[in-house]
Amino acid sequence: MAKRRKGSALSRISTADLAREIEKRQSEVTKLIDRRDRLAKELSELESQISLLAPSSAVVRPVPTVASKPARGKKPGAKKGKIGKGAPGRKRPHNDLNLAESLQKVLKNKTMSVTEVTAEVQKAGYRTSAENFRTIVNQTLIRDSRFKKVSRGKYTAA
Repeated sequence: MAKRRKGSALSRISTADLAREIEKRQSEVTKLIDRRDRLAKELSELESQISLLAPSSAVVRPVPTVASKPARGKKPGAKKGKIGKGAPGRKRPHNDLNLAESLQKVLKNKTMSVTEVTAEVQKAGYRTSAENFRTIVNQTLIRDSRFKKVSRGKYTAA
């Protein structure tokens, strides 16, 4: 029999509590809008004072504006050069055989679980730096026609 799932935390909160929380957040938004308006007014006053004090030919630093949408294209501070190089100084291991070929060699005339195959293929010399290597092995065993599923979680070379 399947376990019954517990309701989410939100479903256990009463509607009155939810209404209070919504009201509280709306008042916070109102306060923030008022603060923004006060700061915008103060900023315009400062701009007018600067324009009175600075001669028209003086270089005045432009005031940054807040964009309503993020800019498209290359992000500021993005690295120049090739994209997708990975972590600097970290080399990707290279193998003589690809993963499927290595798995086929290990599974020849044998039936093993995914965990066993993962350990054996690495013992046989297949190098990887993947944290989720067992998942990669599992996907290869499922997708590649060179492997046959014997039972749940057990595979052999076809």
